[in-house]
Amino acid sequence: MADHFIEFRHVSKAFDDHAVLDEVSFHVDPGETCVILGRSGVGKSVTLKHILGFLKPDAGEVWVGGQEITGWDEQQLAAIRLRVAMVFQSGALFDSLTVRENVAFPLENRADLPAGVIDRRVNELLELLEVTPFADRLPADLSTGMKRAVAIARVLAQEPEAILYDEPTTMVDPIMAGHISELIRKLKESFRKTSIVVTHDTHLAQKLADRVVFLQEGRVAFFGPWAQFEASHEPLLRNFLLQDALIPALDVTV
Repeated sequence: MADHFIEFRHVSKAFDDHAVLDEVSFHVDPGETCVILGRSGVGKSVTLKHILGFLKPDAGEVWVGGQEITGWDEQQLAAIRLRVAMVFQSGALFDSLTVRENVAFPLENRADLPAGVIDRRVNELLELLEVTPFADRLPADLSTGMKRAVAIARVLAQEPEAILYDEPTTMVDPIMAGHISELIRKLKESFRKTSIVVTHDTHLAQKLADRVVFLQEGRVAFFGPWAQFEASHEPLLRNFLLQDALIPALDVTV
């Protein structure tokens, strides 16, 4: 058994001859938010896929909920995917269902929940994620940012023990990125669910991170508290922080 809710132990993964993860080790404790930072292509999203069993490591161990899942089959992994849910970049909403129907979907097969309870819960989540005005719209009518907010509401309806966020503020305008950041921060304070947030956005990381994993060329270049990351004099980390700090100013002037 593991003391941590999620743990990587010397995990390596390669595609063809390209090593994407190289001896990656870190852990996330129950109720903690861990932010995985790094430039594009360093293995951040690949890390998330290992947690849900969509990918299997070439070497090392992946532990989730106190169990090693490295060699689990699809039937065993189905149980993990009820406990750990992912908010995908695309939102992964059902195109033919309205916002309200998308959020209700995880609750529809719950025999212990009468229709009135489901409706009340959906309304609470729509309000919490500030998407009530869009309840009867289809995903095609929503902006990318609104799709992500709806996707978060649907994940919360599933009542997972842990939530994985894959680049929640990418490909949205700065105002919406700030809005999504605030929503996730509010959820962290309200629910204290174990969470991993994959991002290259240090502004988001600063709001959310209890601990940071910084990946560089598939390796862990830093693992520790945000304050320690921010105060580091390591040139690689300093350059990343300084370059990312310029992004809001560029967004405003363009």
